[in-house]
Amino acid sequence: MTVSGKATPWFLSAPALTLFAALLVTPLAMTFLLSFNSFSFYGGIENTFGLENYIEVLSDTYFYEIFGRTFLIAFITTAICAVLGLPEAYILFRMKPAWRSFMLLIVLGPLLISVVVRTLGWAILLGNKGVINEFLRDIGLITSPIRMMYTSTGIVVALVHVMIPFMILAVWAALQRQDPATERAAESLGAGPFTIFMRIVLPQAMPGVLSGSLIVFSLSASAFATPAVLGGRRVKMVSTTVYDEFLNTLNWPLGAAIAILLLVSVLTIMIAWNKLVERRYSGVFE
Repeated sequence: MTVSGKATPWFLSAPALTLFAALLVTPLAMTFLLSFNSFSFYGGIENTFGLENYIEVLSDTYFYEIFGRTFLIAFITTAICAVLGLPEAYILFRMKPAWRSFMLLIVLGPLLISVVVRTLGWAILLGNKGVINEFLRDIGLITSPIRMMYTSTGIVVALVHVMIPFMILAVWAALQRQDPATERAAESLGAGPFTIFMRIVLPQAMPGVLSGSLIVFSLSASAFATPAVLGGRRVKMVSTTVYDEFLNTLNWPLGAAIAILLLVSVLTIMIAWNKLVERRYSGVFE
């Protein structure tokens, strides 16, 4: 039996597609179907079909506050990663190969450590009796500890540390396609470093900024370990709310509905951001 040339890629991709369907598509489909079931504290999950869970989420300001906080934290994290990651990626791009390899190792280093371990490290630093507060108290800058644990600020700081390698690598990969002659040509025409960066480097780096921001935003909006440890019960995010519904109140259908709404919301924001950036820098993406 021979396989036609057009069908060969599908046969070669079949194992990966099967694994993708088994580990992602099937659980998502089951979660989607579960979100239409009902729940009672005495009868548990009831095999019904309705929109009650979605109506409950969309009609309760409590969930609007949680979604708004989640997207705000994800947006601030993405903005900080872009501001810090773009110059760092450009410096990495301009380095000599030997130093670039060393710096890449430093950038990738945090990714080799579990996110839970990194978050616990930030908990030690940000606690009321943590390293930062103790240091500030020892040098006389504060008399009482600054509350950084169980705040949105603490979550953002830790998420930036977790997510910034993705932004740096995405922008650095985009800069690899840049022609170095364009910078030299601009410099020969009298352009200063700031003008060269804004008019030459930034537009060519935008595909990397776009892909990096999509990765950082989606991961930040769905992050669980960092908000759970550093936010606790005071700063509720969508991921921790889903966890509570599944494992504390055991209301799986409501938790599934919240998870599906988070997925749809993140996808909508990502598609809109992608269209906006591509329209603004259309010449770079062609």
